[in-house]
Amino acid sequence: MLLYHGSNTAVEKPQLIKQTRGLDFGAGFYLTTSETQAARFSQAVTARRKRGAPIVSAFDFDIETAENVLAILKFERADVEWFRFVVNNRMKIYTGDDYDIVIGAVANDAVMPSIQAFMGGFLSEEAAIISLETSKLVDQVCLKSERALTMLHFIKTYIARQGRRY
Repeated sequence: MLLYHGSNTAVEKPQLIKQTRGLDFGAGFYLTTSETQAARFSQAVTARRKRGAPIVSAFDFDIETAENVLAILKFERADVEWFRFVVNNRMKIYTGDDYDIVIGAVANDAVMPSIQAFMGGFLSEEAAIISLETSKLVDQVCLKSERALTMLHFIKTYIARQGRRY
């Protein structure tokens, strides 16, 4: 499986870094199967950090072996279970099972207002989930253990150019 990581720096040797903010699937190394998503994210990160360059790092991942030996949580769609998992991780209150890998939709700019409105008490869970149904969401793969990282093999890095079709 080909996976991409977008950042403001090249990443040849991914690491699990302690996170200070709540992320969709908790702490881990985030990738996607969408080259376009990785490129967009690299540009956003570079703009936010005001340093580096928008870099996409490409990796090969042995998903077949991973499915046989690792604990994987996979959300087929952005449903109520996905929503609750994301909210709990973003609020840093997730207390469920530990996984080596979590796969599912990105809580991107299209759905974050609904999630934030729910977290702030301004929107019911049901209304927030209904808003997800109209969103076209890209996938993300979060590697959460060293065992998962060992199955990720670096291929290349390159600068993401604006206007380039991936």
